[in-house]
Amino acid sequence: MRRKGMFAGVLGAAGVLGGAGYAVLGGADEGVITVYKTPTCECCVDWVSHLRDEGFEVEPVVTEQREINRVRRSHGITPELVSCHTAVVDGYAVEGHVPADDIRRMLEEQPAISGLSVPGMPIGSPGMEIPGQPDESYQVLAFSDRGHTAVFSEH
Repeated sequence: MRRKGMFAGVLGAAGVLGGAGYAVLGGADEGVITVYKTPTCECCVDWVSHLRDEGFEVEPVVTEQREINRVRRSHGITPELVSCHTAVVDGYAVEGHVPADDIRRMLEEQPAISGLSVPGMPIGSPGMEIPGQPDESYQVLAFSDRGHTAVFSEH
């Protein structure tokens, strides 16, 4: 399956994406965000609440790290893109604390990408709000299954 949109325009013109595709794992119901998280991660719970508050239907899957890593590998999530949880929605992967508005935009535009990532755990990103701490600026990266990235948005 191949999608058209922003990423193909940004990187596709240079031939960077080539035959990029993605696997569909979890999130089989259209629009349902399946979140793979470990039993001990509390910021993941806060991110799920953020998504629900923004109107998304979310199905958390509490699992072992090896299962999360399997989902990551199948979607081309490289170590540089990793955060604490991985989600799948409509065939796209969502790694880390990606804001709901960026997920919504991805689903509306359907770009030719494997997914979006907020690498690490920046303070102030959804689920990582810390009272009394200033928000860090961060980028949401679009990525292909070949490890190519482009900035999708900045916060």
